[in-house]
Amino acid sequence: MVKAYAQEHIYKHPWERVTSASWRKFADPENKRTLSHILEVDTLNRKLDPLSGKLYTTRALTIHAPGPWFVRKIIGQDICHCVESTVVDAQSKSMQLTTRNVSLQKFIEVEEKIRYDPHPDNPTGWTICRQETSIRIKPLSTLASMAEKVEQRCAERFMQNSVKGREVMERICKYLEAESSGMTL
Repeated sequence: MVKAYAQEHIYKHPWERVTSASWRKFADPENKRTLSHILEVDTLNRKLDPLSGKLYTTRALTIHAPGPWFVRKIIGQDICHCVESTVVDAQSKSMQLTTRNVSLQKFIEVEEKIRYDPHPDNPTGWTICRQETSIRIKPLSTLASMAEKVEQRCAERFMQNSVKGREVMERICKYLEAESSGMTL
């Protein structure tokens, strides 16, 4: 069984500001408390393709394992390692992030895709964020008997963390806006 959900959010900020905020989301010490599930973020690879102008980045994320406490007890781990692959196409103004877990795969597979594009109604002033997440408990794992409940709890946690992430993004966008206009917050 797979638990999947999709969300959309409109940032009333231009694409350049929102994508800059995305890069700063985990780096800003002020956000550590809000995004407390993120333990560590390391850039593994960054490459700019000279022909296409696209930026390719791979980051390793270490997070508190998603889901309820009893799941962490069963699997015997409190942390999960993930890989985030990002493609930024400044020419077409598109930023796509795909994050997958690389640990705990014998129990659970999680994939999150986020895409930032200029909003069609206001392409110079707003950015639309589309997020899709899928969570799948492996059928032969020790979690299989309660898969639906675990997937639901994981999805709820992901949605709560998405709200926190959007709050952080909005705060960084406002900071960047103030910075570009010479104001201080």
